[in-house]
Amino acid sequence: MSLTRRQVTSAALAALPLGAAAAPAHAGARRPRTVYIAGDSTAAQKYSDAAPETGWGMALPFFLRSGLPVANHAVNGRSSKSFVDEGRLDAVLAAIRPGDFLLVQFAHNDEKTADPARHTEPWTTYQDCLRKYLDGARAKGARPVLATPVERRRFDAAGDALPTHGEYPAAMRALAAEEGVALLDVQALSLALWQRLGVEATKTYFNWTATEQDNTHFNPPGAIAVARLVVQELLRTRVLASRDVIRLDEAIPPSWITWPAPLS
Repeated sequence: MSLTRRQVTSAALAALPLGAAAAPAHAGARRPRTVYIAGDSTAAQKYSDAAPETGWGMALPFFLRSGLPVANHAVNGRSSKSFVDEGRLDAVLAAIRPGDFLLVQFAHNDEKTADPARHTEPWTTYQDCLRKYLDGARAKGARPVLATPVERRRFDAAGDALPTHGEYPAAMRALAAEEGVALLDVQALSLALWQRLGVEATKTYFNWTATEQDNTHFNPPGAIAVARLVVQELLRTRVLASRDVIRLDEAIPPSWITWPAPLS
């Protein structure tokens, strides 16, 4: 299914860094590198009708210098397959330029075996779909980066944090090694973080409200914590240099997160 012109326009507008103005570049000015995100609801921009739910992509700019903008194309409910089938990868590749980065994080919805529009198998169709992102970014002179899916909040009776993504993280790790691309192991790091925090403290990182107990999506503190893990991995894998990163060891006030009005 292809996107309508209005959908592509809305996606492009949603991907602009908040507060960015569409102004022409000054003559001779160097175009900044941009960090593009392709992913699902755990990373996506949220709007005022969804607050306090927060995607980690909303917090990523807090850790990057001002000359390294974020274009967040992640969308609720998408898998590595449906993101491609809906033309969303095409929209990213139409905008991405040489020197940019494409961060790719999927699996939550790939796991939905009852939905053929989204489901992929870890060692076959999941890897096949991910290769489209890698090949597309490389063809545009951009650098693709794979990120294993952030973990859900799930504990056993003994209080041990449990992995929930089956073979998908392993399949992504293997693909990254095969293709020679950087891997951000967000799954392993987030699982370790939830273990350190424990059963009760993790509730303050997820979208737990008076009416909802959501163990998949984040509130502002959770999104900030995951964005910090992403940036730590970007440094570890040398995708970014230390000069690209700010505030990594500082507390980020949750009040910095804002939710714009929904797109009309």
